[in-house]
Amino acid sequence: MLDFRHETFLTLCSCKSFTKAAELLHVTQPAVSQHIKYLEEFYGCKLINTDNRKISLTHQGELLREFARTVFSDSKHFRENILSVHTDTMQFSFGATLSIGEYVMPEILSRLLIKYPNLKIHMSVSNTHVLLEQLNKGELDFIVVEGMFDKSEYDSTLFSLEKFIPVCSSKSEFAKGEIGFQEITKSRLILREKGSGTREIFENLLHKNNYTLHAFEKVIEIGNMAAIKKMVSNDLGITFLFEVVGKREIETGNLSIIKINAFSELREFNFVLLKNSFFRERYMEIYELLKQEFNDMKIGI
Repeated sequence: MLDFRHETFLTLCSCKSFTKAAELLHVTQPAVSQHIKYLEEFYGCKLINTDNRKISLTHQGELLREFARTVFSDSKHFRENILSVHTDTMQFSFGATLSIGEYVMPEILSRLLIKYPNLKIHMSVSNTHVLLEQLNKGELDFIVVEGMFDKSEYDSTLFSLEKFIPVCSSKSEFAKGEIGFQEITKSRLILREKGSGTREIFENLLHKNNYTLHAFEKVIEIGNMAAIKKMVSNDLGITFLFEVVGKREIETGNLSIIKINAFSELREFNFVLLKNSFFRERYMEIYELLKQEFNDMKIGI
């Protein structure tokens, strides 16, 4: 078990400020410095660089951060699950980004609960950045995200490849035939707020096609995908989303896929763990359960 000085180290890694770390931990700034000095003496190497008052980790510091994150997370998971080890009750706490949490996981979890009524599940829904922070702090066992993250820092497995598509109202002129990418810039664009995985993917897509948001005459930000779909179906603009998110509205004819010349985008949904987790095998069993239900949903079983 790692001691409180490792917690200080992880807090400093996260906020990159001795002053801020002291505030978050309710200790003095000299105490934070003493904790780091103790760890550097204990491990016999420098962990933190403070050149020009900017904090960065040495290579050894990066290794310790990765190790400490995993140990703290596994310890929390073990403490919460020790009583259920010899029972039929499985419990897990995980996070999902908004598109996945709102439009994919409810059906998956419903199907699982019908099969395994004693399951205990907690799902947190937020953007990728927030979920990664919760994972790092041991607040979540794993996360399922559509947004981008540094795969070198985590243990990740592909959950699915999903179509990322442009949609409009079935009444829109864009619903009638194939068009060029330039033509959609004349429409009002309705998109998610900054920080969302869908927004990040869309902006990278624009960059790949040599555009920015400034190419669109009108841009509206809405923090709720259900509201965006409603506005688009009322022919108030267009948006880009995962096909699985707009599947129902497309099937009922409220939304239409915009056919853009040579446009085809597949994006990853990823199942993400902390590296070297003691519970990796258990988490991957849950991954297989979630994945199987998702596959069955797609083929209508």
